[in-house]
Amino acid sequence: MASLASLSLYFTLNLIFLLLPVMPSLAFSLKNCTILYQKNTCADVSLDCSNMKFVTIPDYIPKNTVSIQLGDNLLLNIIRKDFHDMSNLKNLNFTLNQIAYVEQGSFINLPLLETLYMGRNKLTNLTNNMFKGLSNLTVLVLSYNNIQYIHKSAFWSLTNLQTLEIAGIKLKQVAEILPILQLPQLLRLSLKHNRFTTFETKDLPLNLSMSLKELEISGSDLKMLSITTPVFPHLQSIDLSYINTRLNWNFSDKSLQKSVTQLHINSLAFSFEGFQNVLKSFGRLRHLSFESVDDWITMGLLSVVCKTPTLRGLIISQSHFANFTIELASCVQLRELNLEDNFMSELSKGSMQSMKQLRFLNLGYNLFTEFPHDIRNLSSLEILKMHYNDISGLSCDDFSNTTHLKELYLNMNSITQLQRCITEKIVNLKVLDVSGNLLKVFGDTFKISLQKLESLDISHNPIKYLDTDVFQHLKSLKELKVETHLFVDVPYFSGLEDLENLTIYFHTERTFKNLQSNDDKAFSNIKTMKHLTLIGSSDNDWIPFYTIKEMLRASGNVGAFTIQNIYINYYDVDTFELNPLLKSLTLSLTDLSDLNCELFLSFPNLQNLDLSKSKLRSLDFLVQANLSALRYLKLTDNEISVISETVFQSLPSLRFLDLDNNPFSCECSNTGFIHWIVTNSQTQVVKAYQYKCFFPESKRGNLLLDFDIQSCRDNGSFLCFISSTCLVVLTLLISFIYNFLRLHLSYTFHLFLAFLYDSRKRKKGHPHWFDAFVSYNAKDEDWVYREMLPVLEGEQGWRLCLHHRDFQPGKPIIENINDAIYGSRKTICVISRSYLQSEWCSREIQMASFHLFDEQKDVLILLFLEEIPPHHLSPYYRMRKLVKKRTYLSWPEAVQHPGVFWQNVQRALQTGDALTENTDPLTGLTGC
Repeated sequence: MASLASLSLYFTLNLIFLLLPVMPSLAFSLKNCTILYQKNTCADVSLDCSNMKFVTIPDYIPKNTVSIQLGDNLLLNIIRKDFHDMSNLKNLNFTLNQIAYVEQGSFINLPLLETLYMGRNKLTNLTNNMFKGLSNLTVLVLSYNNIQYIHKSAFWSLTNLQTLEIAGIKLKQVAEILPILQLPQLLRLSLKHNRFTTFETKDLPLNLSMSLKELEISGSDLKMLSITTPVFPHLQSIDLSYINTRLNWNFSDKSLQKSVTQLHINSLAFSFEGFQNVLKSFGRLRHLSFESVDDWITMGLLSVVCKTPTLRGLIISQSHFANFTIELASCVQLRELNLEDNFMSELSKGSMQSMKQLRFLNLGYNLFTEFPHDIRNLSSLEILKMHYNDISGLSCDDFSNTTHLKELYLNMNSITQLQRCITEKIVNLKVLDVSGNLLKVFGDTFKISLQKLESLDISHNPIKYLDTDVFQHLKSLKELKVETHLFVDVPYFSGLEDLENLTIYFHTERTFKNLQSNDDKAFSNIKTMKHLTLIGSSDNDWIPFYTIKEMLRASGNVGAFTIQNIYINYYDVDTFELNPLLKSLTLSLTDLSDLNCELFLSFPNLQNLDLSKSKLRSLDFLVQANLSALRYLKLTDNEISVISETVFQSLPSLRFLDLDNNPFSCECSNTGFIHWIVTNSQTQVVKAYQYKCFFPESKRGNLLLDFDIQSCRDNGSFLCFISSTCLVVLTLLISFIYNFLRLHLSYTFHLFLAFLYDSRKRKKGHPHWFDAFVSYNAKDEDWVYREMLPVLEGEQGWRLCLHHRDFQPGKPIIENINDAIYGSRKTICVISRSYLQSEWCSREIQMASFHLFDEQKDVLILLFLEEIPPHHLSPYYRMRKLVKKRTYLSWPEAVQHPGVFWQNVQRALQTGDALTENTDPLTGLTGC
């Protein structure tokens, strides 16, 4: 009974706990913030709190955070307590906020901070020791604030700062940035879009000498740029590309002229003559970069530039000209040439043939329709980019001398054929991208050449035929992207012994049927593959499970498998063994509305699962999917409305869950899921506090976590609670009574029965047939017959009623007792320990007590055969009360003088029935 009470109490406490309002747990389901997922288990946390309309920094950021993105919010201030316990922080981003004030000491507890982004805020002053504590900071961005004042000690703590971007400030005098120029380790400084009218180093202290290597400076008001003192003895790069007004300049510092090797120029900053003078000032230029220099090209820019003997790299972009003249031919010293995005349609013959040292050439994003003739003479060329042009064909001579070519990008052109002779000369090629062309045949191209090729992309071509051994000679290939259409023979990948990443783009059902019929050969011996990707072109593409099985079985070490935009036909599959080493699986842009758990039973080590955009309506399949190792689960853009919390109980290792953009139902069916989101301390539900209701219509647009789950618990739960509480209280009461009051209860019950019988007898009346009824226990019968009867009946002549002798046979015992008590003038109770333990003796004394108390008759005589302590009489309340207030006859005390004892009994029997104030109802004698 006691254990039942404990169980009931436990149940009640749990029920009360469930009915309490749910308070969010901030361990992982951070409100409005996302912990960026890391594949490797790590104690460090990277947090994304951007674009959440924060006005103050949230106080629930984990202490072990190393990186926080707080950009694009409404933060107004930074105060000291914001980061007082985040000593592990290394990266902090406040870009795009409203920060106007930073309390001194706000960063003092961030000794490991390396990067701090505070661009595009409303700072006006950089105050005294503003960045105190950031001795490890290397990158600081303060661009596009309203900075009008910099305190001389603002940067004193930044002893290791290497990069400072402070573009768009409102300071007008170069002397005002002196605290910046005194940074001891500064290597890169950006002063774009400043308000300076002049930037002259003569206005700075003569003893100033910076370690600066890169200077970026511009401004619509800048008229004079003068570096005449040795302030920048180590400067290597000057960027003037953002200057859009004519600039007066003076670079007479000799140390500067010797150190600068890179120059980035906008034609609006100088006249062409001025640029030529600038060029003469720097005798060791190695890299030149130009933007929007259309006019300068016609003025002979190339002739001037190519006369710089130290020049190794040249970039010309965003300029409009149809072709380069022969003037480019004099740049024989170039190693790198970038002519991307210049609307070029041709390159004059002879323009590049003399560039025997050129290693990098970029002609992408132009309008070439033919392959430039001069490229064939670039014997040192290693990287060639001709992407995003309109080249329709290649000849066998185009690569006749480019024997050192390692990377070739011909993607997004109109090439219809790639002949074998084209690649015979580029045997050192490692990367080839011909995707997005019009290739229809891809057969003999690689039979002999390209043995060193590591990356090949032939996707997005209308290829209709592939030789079965097309890839067998590509022993070094590690990455392959291929697209197939209506194969006569399917592609075989058996020769790709080092392949790590394979991407196959499919188009038709027949593709998969052909692949299925030959899959034993298609994927045999690919034991090094790490990532396999299958991508369809439309929702009508489908793939049987048997094909997936063979792909993964043949490539036994695949760790990541991706299927996109392909309908998976899994009805023809029972139980099969796939790759048990698979750790990442992506099934997106497909129809998984009927997905069941069988698909995942063979992936016991799966850690990452992406089922986004797959028309999922339920997650119940996860319960029996055996994904005990799963850590990352992405389910965005599906049709999930109701989720059972039991789903996630079957994913014990889950750490990252993304359910964004699903039509959630804000009804009681989702209460378990909502409660799990805010209380679980293991799984982060990404953007959970932004999930919105889609059903019912009346709640559409409301936040899911704003749904009042308490209202669901009140429907029937409160009644259940009240009923359960009453049951528990009753159980506890019964347990208490049973353990502590059961004897008192038994006594009360018998007393009640005596009262009933006494009432009945009083109404009927009853003659006295005996002088006394003797109530005794059978164990005391010997004393009654040996001691009592000889004296009371033999010597004194009283007629006694004994139950063993005078009860009427066949009559109910309770009636015999009742008749005996009411048929006798007195009742003698022979009390012993055995008597107290007898149920019938209890009834007898209780009935007799009613004569004494209820009828006010002196009918009860108590004879104690043993010394019984009063506490043993506790269950017999009336008897205990009598013993305390009245005298009684004790046999142990009368052993030495029995005659006196029996005389007292005689006197008690002789007294009348009426009670007086001075009459002792037990002895019949007047009380003393």
